[in-house]
Amino acid sequence: MTEVRPILDMNAYDSSVPGRNDPARPDLLSRRLRNVGAASVLFYRDPIEMVSASGCWMTAADGTNYLDFYNNVPSVGHCHPQVVSAMADQAARLNINSRYLHQTVETYLDRLKETFPDHLENIVLTCSGSEANDLAIRIAQRTTGARGMIVTESAYHGNTAAVTEISPSAIKRGGLPDHVIAIPPPGKQAYGDNIAAGFADAVHSAIETLKERGCGVAALIVDSIFSSDGVFSNPKGFLRLAVAVVHRAGGVFIADEVQPGFGRTGDAFWGFARHDVVPDIVSMGKPMGNGFPMAGIAVRPELLAAFCEDVGYFNTFAASPVAAATGLAVLDVIRDENLQNNATVCGAYLREGLQHLAEIDGRISDIRGAGLFLGVDLSANGDAAQPSGQLVGDVINAMRRHRVLIGAAGKYGQTLKIRPPLCLKRSEVDFFIEALGKSLRACG
Repeated sequence: MTEVRPILDMNAYDSSVPGRNDPARPDLLSRRLRNVGAASVLFYRDPIEMVSASGCWMTAADGTNYLDFYNNVPSVGHCHPQVVSAMADQAARLNINSRYLHQTVETYLDRLKETFPDHLENIVLTCSGSEANDLAIRIAQRTTGARGMIVTESAYHGNTAAVTEISPSAIKRGGLPDHVIAIPPPGKQAYGDNIAAGFADAVHSAIETLKERGCGVAALIVDSIFSSDGVFSNPKGFLRLAVAVVHRAGGVFIADEVQPGFGRTGDAFWGFARHDVVPDIVSMGKPMGNGFPMAGIAVRPELLAAFCEDVGYFNTFAASPVAAATGLAVLDVIRDENLQNNATVCGAYLREGLQHLAEIDGRISDIRGAGLFLGVDLSANGDAAQPSGQLVGDVINAMRRHRVLIGAAGKYGQTLKIRPPLCLKRSEVDFFIEALGKSLRACG
């Protein structure tokens, strides 16, 4: 039986290996393990000390330059000078909480709202995607009077207490609470050729089970490219039926755009827009500030108003002038450098390269995704029904030796998760494809 792999265990440094966790050692790794203890999560069998970055490249302490195909946080490029300048300039003038009026804050919120459907009139800023999803859950439960949540079986939505409960891939022991039901992600392995109908049927079954348990249905929440499940983006529009099912049952649809948002899929600014669906709440995070801790939700005003009648919401560090200036600079860069279109063009070129490798190496069993967010399944014998997290782990570490950083996803860690910065160049795609080809051969 193939082993299920929690998301934080994928390509993680294992300090339990003999000789790797000596508290007497003075080196940086030992200091990290002493300081952070069991909560320390590091990439790679041999962790890397990073010292600088620019564009799509990161530089380690030993001078090695790595092409970053993993980190979707600095989505417009590491240390983008326009974003850094906006952040520093505002920090040098004023940085205060959101209880004061400030022109830049409202300018940013107006610009951000232009990217959403008209019904999402309110924006509430937070500091992390976890906070955003926590708030979205609370609003959904207040709106419906129900507790039940529907997620996908390897979803990751964050790490507050409430959000961890709806993040199956983060749970190492035990199962989900009764008010949370996880369904298979929208792929052919689970639903055959009619993904839309199959996924909607699974949502319907989950709703019935939640009713039987006395929980009712508060929300269906999905990362609209199903990143942690292994990246499932197509066919366009497949989400419509499932969203209609949850709305008919009185539930709310929450689109988690922390990973697919801000133009990454190329053909839409938001992942949910690829499916022509109408979210009640949209959560945002990571790419929003290109590394500055920014996140938030876009929400129907009537839902937010009802929630605030009970408890209200305030965040000391969110919606500050520095956050707004940083977020505004990110939007400017996406527009001025035409990065959404670059995600389409470079993404198509990247997919061509991957398809060519698949013709050569049968262990590439599937290629999925949109724009510059792709998932590549690997299996030892080329059978998609027999995924290989071990092969993915070996390839990831081999690619590190070829100076490319990449991550894993999927229930079994069988998917190479590809998320380079949106400023990616064709020459960097070529570098990546060559490194992947060499790494696959090395893991033969």
